[in-house]
Amino acid sequence: MNSPRTPWLIGASILLLGLLALSGYRPYDLATWALEVAPVLIALPILWATYRRYPLSTLLYVLIFLHALVLMLGGAYTYARVPLGFEFAEAFGLQRNPYDKLGHFFQGLVPALVAREILLRGDYVRTRAMLAFIVACIVLAISACYEFIEWGVAVAVGQGAVEFLGTQGDPWDTQSDMLFALLGAICALLLFSRLQDRQIRRLPPRGSDRSTQPNADPE
Repeated sequence: MNSPRTPWLIGASILLLGLLALSGYRPYDLATWALEVAPVLIALPILWATYRRYPLSTLLYVLIFLHALVLMLGGAYTYARVPLGFEFAEAFGLQRNPYDKLGHFFQGLVPALVAREILLRGDYVRTRAMLAFIVACIVLAISACYEFIEWGVAVAVGQGAVEFLGTQGDPWDTQSDMLFALLGAICALLLFSRLQDRQIRRLPPRGSDRSTQPNADPE
């Protein structure tokens, strides 16, 4: 892979694997850790497997890395016990640890930009208004599916799923989780669309030989 980004992505992957191992060293609850970091274990091999024929924008790689950090920290402590969340709760007078809402915000932010990039590069959507609408719908569908997974885990393992669910006694936790995912998608569309557009224009055409385009990488 003759690309200026490749060494940085390799370094980021190695760092990510090291942090993943660190988060899995004596976590608060091993089963919860495994469930929370599963998206990282799934996404990383896929990103490398598709890097040559379908590289993503640098923006997406950076945000995926940050999302992985959020997931690993939540997995190590469980979302209801992340120290950073207690700091926010104390600062804003909240009754619960809000760190899980950060996780769901990223659950909307990152998939929104992934969906947007795929739709744009495949020329599947013609108008920007329809693009934004479809992206928001995709994010809400992903968020709802994740809530289904949480529900399925709760039914399967019973009381043992309490740490994974992280509702902290909030009867509206599911609804607020999906709201924060939607807010993440909206922020992605408002804050990062132009930057993503510029980076997409600098990506090599799909299926092209990257080795012959050393300067085709995004910002």
